[in-house]
Amino acid sequence: MAINRRAFGLGLLGLSVAGTGAIVYGRNSPLLRGYFGEATKLFGFIGGEKEGFLADPDVVSALRRQGLELDARRAGSVEMSRERAILDQNPQFLWPSSNGFVDLARQNGVRIQRDQVILNSPIVVYSWDVIAKGLVSSGLAQPDGDVRFRLDLAKLLTAILANKSWADLGVPGLFGQARLLSTDPNRSNSGFMFAGLAANLLGGEVATEQSLARTGGQVRAIFDRMGYKPSSSGKMFEDYLAGGPGAQPLVIGYENQLIEWVLADEERWKRLEAAAPAKPVILYPQPTVFSAHPLIVISEAAAPLVDALMSPDIQQIAWTKHGFRGPLGLSGETENQLVSSRIMPRVDAVLPMPDIRTMLALIGQLAV
Repeated sequence: MAINRRAFGLGLLGLSVAGTGAIVYGRNSPLLRGYFGEATKLFGFIGGEKEGFLADPDVVSALRRQGLELDARRAGSVEMSRERAILDQNPQFLWPSSNGFVDLARQNGVRIQRDQVILNSPIVVYSWDVIAKGLVSSGLAQPDGDVRFRLDLAKLLTAILANKSWADLGVPGLFGQARLLSTDPNRSNSGFMFAGLAANLLGGEVATEQSLARTGGQVRAIFDRMGYKPSSSGKMFEDYLAGGPGAQPLVIGYENQLIEWVLADEERWKRLEAAAPAKPVILYPQPTVFSAHPLIVISEAAAPLVDALMSPDIQQIAWTKHGFRGPLGLSGETENQLVSSRIMPRVDAVLPMPDIRTMLALIGQLAV
């Protein structure tokens, strides 16, 4: 059937309109914007434990497909939520490692457009198999599978406050009095959360400003015993792996840190296990606290970052390559035996953190 010139012209016009509409839609769609060569560049601060995740080429590509590029700089969770030297740089987003920092940022004048928990990781204690077995023999821990353990943290804290030696705790190979190590609670979230958990356990309830009158000095004594405290959870974990059981016997960290390290280079992990006189293990405090990682949107331009990070593909990368649990704290499926044998699928023994007023009072007592 012949097509007259008028019909042909109308057809071309329709295709032109449709094509223009598709381009306009693509440029405005967060799922397609990256394909049109345009990207919104966002500047903000993140906790150091998320550096590897955001530097992952798969994450960078997934964000780029949604039209986003990040200039994400490391800062301690406490610092980014209240220090003027950081906030005066006008970040478009903050990504600390605890929900309490949303309130702290708001109290320090941050105009929050939106906040959303993106990732979760429980606070754990990193140690070594020879130490964990000693703690089992003294009744402070119990095995939970072959290479993970449950830790009675309240009993351990009481033993530390009683000046018990390592030999008293079933670990005769270590010198001196027993101690835990963590980051600086006035700069880093893992130390901040451990301080709150310790105050809870020593007081027998969720800590309050009133209960700190009884327990604050005890928490201070535990932190004083530590000596030098790094400002970064990432640095703490690096020191743990490098230092061995003598220098780094019991270290506070996030569950995902060892998982991420194993997954980054499985052959390296196997070499470490084969050659090292002591092997790294995870002890799960009973109870523990969950480190929720809320993205704080300050600039409206950063609002699409929430949906991008919550997308199924990025959430899958967060778990399968970096060991971060999702917003509900549940682990995903994994067939990797190096990972599945070391983690607890469910972490049910969890305490709430003290409120931010109590925590500020507590870390004030712990300031040098």
